[in-house]
This record gives sequence, structure tokens and C-alpha cells, in this order.
Amino acid sequence: MSFHLTPLSDPEPGASSRRLAWLASDDDGVPLGSAFLRLFTKEGQEHLAELNLAVHGAERRRGIGTRLLEAAVGAARAERRRSLIAQAVQGSPADLFLAARGFRQVLALTYARLPLADLDPAALDALVELPHPGYRLTAWEGTVPEELALSFAHSRRAMDDMPMEGTDFGTVVWDVDRVVAAAEAVARRGELLHTVAAVDEAAGRVVGFSELVVGGDGLGDGQHYGTAVLPEHRGRGLARWMKAASIRHARQRHPGLAGLCTDTAQSNAPMLAVNDALGYVPTHKALEYQLDL
Repeated sequence: MSFHLTPLSDPEPGASSRRLAWLASDDDGVPLGSAFLRLFTKEGQEHLAELNLAVHGAERRRGIGTRLLEAAVGAARAERRRSLIAQAVQGSPADLFLAARGFRQVLALTYARLPLADLDPAALDALVELPHPGYRLTAWEGTVPEELALSFAHSRRAMDDMPMEGTDFGTVVWDVDRVVAAAEAVARRGELLHTVAAVDEAAGRVVGFSELVVGGDGLGDGQHYGTAVLPEHRGRGLARWMKAASIRHARQRHPGLAGLCTDTAQSNAPMLAVNDALGYVPTHKALEYQLDL
């Protein structure tokens, strides 16, 4: 059975990227596989592209994945991208596929989940209410309040030294427009963004944050988008404090929520320790691969 590729493009580019796509189908038009290429467009990441490739299990080993990969790599080169990244669950067919086609492993991630039914509410309250002299917590849903927008945008540099091991990820440059656009993108998907922030009381500025996204129906699992503290404010337990407050809010605001999921670089020992202390249970490992173009 033969197959052919149909190139597609995303009609609505995002605030920080745009996408190209290819659909592999047989002579009858039945889909066999797909590839999505995300081209980052913001300052600091114009060199980077991200690949998401999938082939139906029954159609593997027919060259479909290879053809899709060739199309995506060709487009990334044409767009003058320096690096192409892709992620795969450790030991999966995608893991073996990428490793055999010139991609090199640059980052290992641990995925973990917190089952909310197993939480001890009293222990969680104790963590949230533990005093942290000189700091206070604040929180909001959706877009950051105007009075905190500038310092919240500045606090995003807390992610700049997040362990990325060998990944050519670049530096994400955040400003108020970008944090607002990111929140609006979540809302357009029909999801709910909740942010907990640590504020330096003396300066009145945000120095750390923890973001959580929950489906619009409040069911299933929520997803942590990021927890980070500015370097000069680390070592004070702020990450655990914020994440505990985020967990408590999720449990109270969304009683039908089953769990919370997070992913952390295996080299990020401090955050792995925070997750462990809060009761997150590792579920699987994933590998970030990179093809140098």
C-alpha cells in the first residue's frame, strides 16, 4: 500500500510561535501519521524548532515516520533553524526512532503525579500557613493583575537557569505583553490558569511563582506549568510554599479534580525534592532529543 504526504499550516500563529504540519494518508485518504513542526518566533529562540511526530501503531516500519521526519527537517532547514528538538517516553518506539536517526539525547525528565485523594489536608494547611518572614503569598486566576504585571514579568528570569542540560533551548525573553498573551492562550483553549506568587514585602515585587492549569470542567488531572524562584531569594522554602498553596487551591476550587501532574529535569535536585516532600509519585521518564541542523 502506498502513502502520500499533505503539507498543512496553522492558520492562526501564536504569540511566540507558528506551526507547520504534514499528514500521511493512504490512497483512500485514511490518515496513517502526522508531523507538527513548531517554529519559535520570539527573541532568544528564533534558532529553535520543535517536532511532534506520530505514526499509527499498525502502520509502523513502512517508512512513514522517516518521510514525515524528512519533510519536517527540510522545512526547519529552510527556515534557517539551528536546532530541532523532540521528546519521547523512555523505551518507547519514538525513543528508538529518534536515537536511530541522528538525534542525540540532551535532557532527561521525570514525570510525577499527585493523587489528590491521598492528601492530608491538615499537613497541607500547615505547610501553607508556615511563616516565611519578609514574604507573603498572593494568587490570581487568568491574567496577572495590572499592579503586579511588571514585577511578575521580571520574575520570569527565575527560569533562565533552570537545568536544561545539553538542550539548545535559548533564552525566553519575557515582558508584560508576553505573560498576558500566555494567559490569554490558556483561556482560549477553555482551560483555567491559576498562579500563586511569592512577594518580597519590603520591595513589593514578585520574586517567585507557581502556575497550574486545569481543564475547564475541573475534572481529570491538572498540569503544573512552572515553579521558580529568583536566585537571590532561593533557599528560603518559597518553592514548596507556593506549590503547597497551589495544591490547596486546586483541591478546594475543583473538588472533582483527580490529580496534579508535573515534570522536572532529572538534574534539578531541589525541585525533585520539593515534589517528593509534597507527595508526588513518579510515573515515567521522558527524554528530550536534539538534532543539530
